[in-house]
Amino acid sequence: MISWRSATVVSVVRTWAGAVEVDVQLEPDSPAEDGTAGTVRALAYTDLTGAPDAGERVLLNVTAQVRGLGTGGYALVVARPDALAPDAPPGPGHLVKARYTPLQSMVLGVDEQESPDHETLQDADDLTGMPVVVADLHSALPAVVAGVRHRAAALGLAPPRIAYVMTDGGALPVAFSRTVAALREGGLLDVCISVGQAYGGDLEAVTVHTGLLAARHVRGADVAVVIQGPGNLGTGTRWGFSGVAAGEAVNAAATLGGRPVAALRVSGADPRPRHRGLSHHSATAYGRVALAPADVVVPAGRAGSGLHDLWAQVRAEASDLCDPHGRHRLVEVAADQELADALRALPLRLSTMGRDLDEDPGAFLASAVAGVHAVDLLAR
Repeated sequence: MISWRSATVVSVVRTWAGAVEVDVQLEPDSPAEDGTAGTVRALAYTDLTGAPDAGERVLLNVTAQVRGLGTGGYALVVARPDALAPDAPPGPGHLVKARYTPLQSMVLGVDEQESPDHETLQDADDLTGMPVVVADLHSALPAVVAGVRHRAAALGLAPPRIAYVMTDGGALPVAFSRTVAALREGGLLDVCISVGQAYGGDLEAVTVHTGLLAARHVRGADVAVVIQGPGNLGTGTRWGFSGVAAGEAVNAAATLGGRPVAALRVSGADPRPRHRGLSHHSATAYGRVALAPADVVVPAGRAGSGLHDLWAQVRAEASDLCDPHGRHRLVEVAADQELADALRALPLRLSTMGRDLDEDPGAFLASAVAGVHAVDLLAR
């Protein structure tokens, strides 16, 4: 069930590609005991509702606020009853995302018959060895991108073309991700492709498979990164987490002749034992779900460095996934100060599970080394 509220927009706080953040005043009869009374922060997706202005009445979905859950603390604008967005102009495309929900929208799929790229993808079946970095959490994306660009610069290579393939395990709208917006605005990410029920990318695709093929053959990507959108869902059970799909992405990349690179979810600061060191999410997704071999990238550092003990723990835990115990190949990549500096130079604040780069550097360096290794594969 949905918890509904009516409200009036007080002010526009900020905007980024595809989204408008507003402060709204809830109607006086809204219940106070559920934490949604008074003024709240709300988010509108402009492709769905248009952009609300101060003084407008809006209809909100506050289900997450009532239950004390995520969505970044936002109420979500469902409609502007007094200023309905105009119909989309007639055009090609019949791929429906968020299908059979009240907010389903129709887009042009890069792989559908009406697409100008349909002929390119119709019989496409090979990524021609493109490295495909797979990760669990959306917060890994900027770190992987930093690792790719840092290593390419160190080798004297032109910046590789990077495609982000956003799966639908977390947020469905790409516009929810300020990370993607900042990377695009900074010229660090070449294309975003939304697949499955996710929508709002530069290209839309039906599956991870066609998303990867479009990255390679339509946009000429050198490296692809496959990660769910913001908002990882977990239940504290062995199998009940959305990051299980990381293992399926490894299978897709290998099936299509790509070179899968497994970025590990690592933490030196998470208070939950199941995520300390190597997260059980990575161990399950890569150890049980991924049936094709991948390069499992482990950070390495010099003795005496602040993260040396963490890296030793992660290496020991990741070894169970790799030859001779498992099907994957363990690759060690130096997590040095230059790589840490590349992370700090990104034009956005790094954050994972509420912790920033200073609070949990291991989490971001573990993703960055996967990006480094992807470039090393290109250079071979």
